[in-house]
Amino acid sequence: MKKFISVLAMAALILPLAACGKESGKKESAGVDALVSEYGFQWTDTLAPILNEKGAQEISFHIYSSKNASALDYNDMKIMQDLFESTNVNVTWENVSESVYSQQKNLILGNADNRPDAIYHAGMGAGEIIKYAKRKVLLPISDYLEYMPNFAKILEERPDIKNQLENVEDGKIYSLPRIEEMGLLQNPNLLFLNQAWAKKAVEAGAVSGISESDIKDGLTLTSAQMEAVLQYFKENDMNGNGDANDERPLSFVYNNWQGNQCDLYGMFGLNDNLEHRVTVNGKVTYTVADDRFRDATNFIADWVTKGLIDKVSFEQSQDNFLANGKGLEIYGAFYWWESETVVSNPENYIVCNPLIGPNGDQTICVSNNPEVGTGEVIIFNDCPNVEVLLAYFDRYYDPEISAQINYGPIGIVYEEEKDANGMLVQKELSGDMTADEVRLQNAPLGIIYLSEYAWNNVVNMEARAKLRVERLSAHATPFVPDGVKPCVNLQFSLEELNTLSNYETNLNDYIRTNLIKWLTKGGVSDSEWEAFQNDLNGKVNLPAVQQVYQAAYDRLSN
Repeated sequence: MKKFISVLAMAALILPLAACGKESGKKESAGVDALVSEYGFQWTDTLAPILNEKGAQEISFHIYSSKNASALDYNDMKIMQDLFESTNVNVTWENVSESVYSQQKNLILGNADNRPDAIYHAGMGAGEIIKYAKRKVLLPISDYLEYMPNFAKILEERPDIKNQLENVEDGKIYSLPRIEEMGLLQNPNLLFLNQAWAKKAVEAGAVSGISESDIKDGLTLTSAQMEAVLQYFKENDMNGNGDANDERPLSFVYNNWQGNQCDLYGMFGLNDNLEHRVTVNGKVTYTVADDRFRDATNFIADWVTKGLIDKVSFEQSQDNFLANGKGLEIYGAFYWWESETVVSNPENYIVCNPLIGPNGDQTICVSNNPEVGTGEVIIFNDCPNVEVLLAYFDRYYDPEISAQINYGPIGIVYEEEKDANGMLVQKELSGDMTADEVRLQNAPLGIIYLSEYAWNNVVNMEARAKLRVERLSAHATPFVPDGVKPCVNLQFSLEELNTLSNYETNLNDYIRTNLIKWLTKGGVSDSEWEAFQNDLNGKVNLPAVQQVYQAAYDRLSN
């Protein structure tokens, strides 16, 4: 039987996409009664096979998916083979690169004659879901929840997740989500400081109010103290290579999803982020409309002018930032999640609490990066025997399967034997591959459910992630006010999406163009700031955009 399935999979892989459409004779659904009686279809016992041997041979699905360049073909991944062994659901994967998918996405969605059964890593936005749901292209998954006990339980126990998935137009769910809750994404920055360099600055009398013994994890510096430390880094050959100009006092990656500039605005009491949009006590606010944003921008621009923040921070890619941190130490301080990723000698760096600004403010960025990823998987309305495919995808939401989908399978990434608490534990690395390389090669990622329950009862958190959680718990999250929340995964009506389409791109471009100019060219004058505010409320229509987000947020919160 395994040989038959293997031959079937290989044959399917060499067929063009059109061969999986209606013109190639896409089978009609057998009907649930026939699926149960002939093919042993069952969905209530989530540990038992979904189909019998006959079903494994006669029912199959074709799923189209982009994948990381480092990943194995999904047909060859152990986790996918293990899922077949445990479910008897035969899936043939068609993998393409992310660039190819972006080119083919609209063609696939728009051509009813040439479609797979589903798209994995679909990346469907709210507007796309509304559009194709209206055209009856997408399957309303919420009509079939009886075949998805794991997913149905999530929706029942977590109405907050359900609200993020429901289409505003008809209240139905048309995509499957990725849910990974570690408490990491809300705070994407930590401030690291070179301990030895900072001690030299204190010893030289360059900074007052702290002693060498204070320079340890949890150090709190005022903006004045930090400026003095950075100035000392700039003026001295801190790495001792004979060149006093290769040190970078403070570095980050401008507008990157992590390790960005946003925490610097916390010195002025602003919980900024890349969208400059956050909710404060239930109200959607834009930090760029606050005069404190002007003051913070001018303060940061002064550090840039003085060379305390190197201008490369505004130009470099994430890869360049990480590469430059290896070998000879050049970073005096930097923002990132972990020093271990950035520098060759992470033990030389301490993690600091947020800086205290000139007016006594101390808070940090609150990112809108979501822990619930919507639009991850869609199923086409004409998929035959869709009940079987949904029961199969439902297995992905079992925490033990989720861990393997996200990190890699038992036997390669996880030990065969669980720990004393009955939890999955990662294997020790062997060979030359890093943990990231092993993961990318063996894990398809995609739809999962890893919540607090999973981390406490099913799977041990990856060591690096555990370290991030510990550091953020100590040095980041305590500094965010209770009333400040991210503004994520809002569902919009068609009318609201039209409003955003008309204004939001121009608004974001206008903010982005002015901000980079101000930060790198000495700041913003009062007259420029006044003109900026007039334009926000006029030609780029921030109030209309803000009103849409507020309405969507109110629906999500109720």
